[in-house]
Amino acid sequence: MSRLLKLKPVFKERIWGGTALKDSFSYEIPSDQTGECWAISAHPNGNSIIENGLFAGKELSWLWDHHRELFDQYEAERFPLLTKILDAKKDLSVQVHPDDHYAKEHEHSELGKTECWYIIDCQEDAELVIGHHARSKAQLVQMIHSGGWEELLRRVKIKPGDFFYVPSGTIHALCEGTLVLETQQSSDTTYRVYDYDRLDQNGEKRELHLKKAIDVITVPDTIHKSSPHTYDHGPARVTTYIEDKYFSVYKWVVSADYHVKRHAPFLLCSVINGQGEIKSEQEILSIKKGDHFIITALASDIILSGKLELIVSHP
Repeated sequence: MSRLLKLKPVFKERIWGGTALKDSFSYEIPSDQTGECWAISAHPNGNSIIENGLFAGKELSWLWDHHRELFDQYEAERFPLLTKILDAKKDLSVQVHPDDHYAKEHEHSELGKTECWYIIDCQEDAELVIGHHARSKAQLVQMIHSGGWEELLRRVKIKPGDFFYVPSGTIHALCEGTLVLETQQSSDTTYRVYDYDRLDQNGEKRELHLKKAIDVITVPDTIHKSSPHTYDHGPARVTTYIEDKYFSVYKWVVSADYHVKRHAPFLLCSVINGQGEIKSEQEILSIKKGDHFIITALASDIILSGKLELIVSHP
């Protein structure tokens, strides 16, 4: 039985995408407009394939349904999280996501979408949109319908290593020149609020979802500031970014053999820099920048070795 699961990503072309996924991670991308790497996913719109061991060739969703012992019998109908890497060569649309209750009622029982971003890289003076300045729902509606985007949207400057928590109901957008690792609920529901009046490949404006967006946008807005906590854990430097009802997210910087204590039923791991290997008893995986793997509930005596930077999450 495989204790460590290495995953093959799924790539998505987007009108705002570019080539950073190839340039930074050496991925084989489908085109020069590749915006998303679905790195660890059991969502039907982009299901990761297991690359190693007994389950090689199987989809992650199949493993979730048929071998829940790998996930410590975690109680959820579907795999709860989705890890992505996003290349925003151009601005993403201004958008918002519903919570679980609204999504269940309006999106065929899809999960809601709370997410968070780790800024892997960005151009100088890059920024993103997170939150708004409307003081009431009526003012929000008026500003949206009048196109008062500069007055409505809250923009913040960003730099590599920044972390942002984006709960459902938060209006947001990644902006051009940004490479981000996103941890989110396993959902593909997005309500587009504003798309800069740009045209898609068919010469048409992309659909907006204003009624649903206005329904779910939090008013007045609440800014959720991240307060990372960093500490040394043996030869690893561990940063805790968030411990939330939907996910907990950490960064591990490993410089020598690191004995991992699996403090959750299973761990989702993405290598954002370096190379090395991970061992669990007699099972060994070579890992490098751009690799994604799951440490399952069956893993024990886990050792990470090499020089590695990872983003790690669990539900």
